[in-house]
Order: sequence, then structure tokens, then C-alpha cells
Amino acid sequence: MSITTKEIKELREKTSAGFLDCKKALEEHDGDFEKAVDYLRKKGLAKAAKRADRVASEGVLELYNHGDGRVGVMVEINCETDFVARSDAFRELAHELALQIAALSPLWVTEEEIPEEILAKEQEIAKERALQEGKPENIIDRIVDGRVDKFKDEVVLLRQAYIRDDKLTIQELLNEAIVAIGENIIIRRFTRWAVGEKSN
Repeated sequence: MSITTKEIKELREKTSAGFLDCKKALEEHDGDFEKAVDYLRKKGLAKAAKRADRVASEGVLELYNHGDGRVGVMVEINCETDFVARSDAFRELAHELALQIAALSPLWVTEEEIPEEILAKEQEIAKERALQEGKPENIIDRIVDGRVDKFKDEVVLLRQAYIRDDKLTIQELLNEAIVAIGENIIIRRFTRWAVGEKSN
């Protein structure tokens, strides 16, 4: 089957992958756009993993305020070189992350940062709810795991669904940026303030 330039261009826009990679992905999946996207995302994940050990000590602090100054966000995002830190693509990613944090109020960047006592409390609440709902004893552990996973999806930035495309997590968005930009990129930390809220 012949793949058109228009199809390749659409796939490039969706995944930020190179022209030849997009062409190959479409050819290998008989023009199936969604399968080609999945293939490129998996390939991107492998490339991103290879770059994860490289030192990322350059970067930017992105500042964003929303709602006439009612919500403010500061996020630090790091890369390997000053050249990339000044690029439009990197700055755009930092801005998108700040928007995400403003909109969905994550509490941590990674799930490893969640304190053990908070996870234990969430497990306890989930178990109590399952028992109150009369769920069978033999599936309660699975229900608890599912509810704790859902909690992590809400409060961990990298696990959240991207506000502009809910089929994409922030981790996947980051992986795509790593592949497109060609450097290791790390979301170092963030702070979100809202008028009238107590700070943690």
C-alpha cells in the first residue's frame, strides 16, 4: 500500500517522530494511523530510556499565572545543554507542563515521591470502602490496588492524562519531547499556589 506525504505529515505532527520513522511505521502497519502512533510511542519510550542516564543540569524555571493571578505555578525542567534550554520546543514543553499543573493540581512529580504513610492511608480507605460496599473478600486486594492506582493517576504529574490529549500521559508527552529534542529531559520540581489556600 502506498503511503501519502499527507499521512506522514499528520503522523509527524501527532508524534514528533522523524519523517522516515513515520513512513516506516505507516508502511509496517498497512496505513493504520493508530497502530503507527502506538508503534512510534513504544519506540520513543525505548529511545527515551536510553537517554535517561545522561546528566540534565541545564534548563528553565517556567512561571505561569492563571485566572487574573488567582493560581500561580513555578516548574523547573532540566535538559543537557544550554542550547536546548533556550529552544522554542523546550520552552513550549515547560509552558505546557505549567498549564497542566495549574489545571490539575498534582502533588508530586513521580509516584516514588509519595510518602509511605499517605499510600498506607489510601489503601486503608480503599479497603474500608470495598468492605462497606459488600465486595467479596477474595477480590478486595485487587479493588484496593485499582483504587490506589487511580489515586496515583490523579496526584502524580507524570501519571496524569495530558489536558490537551487525554489519550496521552505526561510521561508519554515527556518521552515524545525527549525523542524529538534529542536530550534527556527531567521535570525536577514544581510549586503551585492558589489564592486563599494554605501551603503544605
